[in-house]
Amino acid sequence: MVAASDRDKDEHIIEAMGRCRVVIRNGHVVEVGEATITDCPLAKRFAYPVPDINKESVKANIEHRIKAFGMCTPEREVLDNREFVGFGASELLSFGIRADLIDAVVLACDGAGTVVVTKPAMVQGIGGRMSGLVRTFPYIPVMDRIEQGGGLVLDRENATIDQVAGVALANEAGFSRIAVTVALPGAAAAIRRIHPDTMIFAVHVTGLLREEAESLVAASDLVTACASKTVREAAGARALVQAGVSVPVYAVTKKGKELIIEKIRQSDEPVLIKPTKLPALTGDQPKPLI
Repeated sequence: MVAASDRDKDEHIIEAMGRCRVVIRNGHVVEVGEATITDCPLAKRFAYPVPDINKESVKANIEHRIKAFGMCTPEREVLDNREFVGFGASELLSFGIRADLIDAVVLACDGAGTVVVTKPAMVQGIGGRMSGLVRTFPYIPVMDRIEQGGGLVLDRENATIDQVAGVALANEAGFSRIAVTVALPGAAAAIRRIHPDTMIFAVHVTGLLREEAESLVAASDLVTACASKTVREAAGARALVQAGVSVPVYAVTKKGKELIIEKIRQSDEPVLIKPTKLPALTGDQPKPLI
C-alpha cells in the first residue's frame, strides 16, 4: 500500500526482464537496477526488442512503453486486442472471457493497482504490456477509463496492489468464474484457501527459491516459467500440459488444461501435440535460469 506520506510522490516501481528493478517518476525512468538475466527469447520479440538485457536496453524498452501507450502516466491506455505471445497470461485469460470460460479477471495495473476486468481487450490492454508491478501511484484518468469500460478498481485512493482483496471484490460483485494473476506464493495460497474455485495464474516467477516455487505451483492452475529454474522443475513435474518450450506455460490442474486446450481448439495456428515427459525444454531458454 502507498503510505499517506507518499501519496504526493508520482512514483512507480516495476520489475522487468528478470526482476530488473525500474523506478519511474513523473513519466521518466530515474533508476534501473542490475539485470539478473542477460538473454530472453521473448524480450527479443517485444514491440521494442531487447536483444541483450542490460541497464541501457531495459531503460530504452521502458521509455518506449511510456511513449507508446503511456505506461505509468495518466495517459495510460488500457485497451488492446493484439496478441503478443500465443500462450501468455493475458492472452489466455482474455481468450477465457471471449470463450465464456471466465467472467472476470483480477489484474494489477499501473496507475490503478488491483483491478477487476470483464472485457478481453482490457485484460490484454493492461496485462499484455505490463511487467511485474511492485508499487504504483493512483491516476484518476486511468481508473476512470477502467471503470467506464466495465471494470472495478479496488482502491482509488492508494492504488493498492492486493490480489487476495481483488478476488474478494470480484466475488462481492457477483462474479463466479474468476481468474487472477498472482506473483506471491502466500497470496496464491490465501486465494486458494478462501476462494477455492478461483483460477490462479502464477506470473513473474523469476528468482523464486525452490520452496517458494513449489508453494506457488501447488496453489496455482497455470504457471508461466519466466526465467525460473525452480518453477520449470516444480511445475514441470506436476504439469498436465506445457504450452511453448522457450518460456513455457504449464497447466497444473484440469481447469488450467481445459483453458489451454480450448484456445488450441479454436485457433487456426498449426500445433504439435505429443505425449512426453515434462518439462520439455528443447527451445532457446532465457539465460541464465535462476
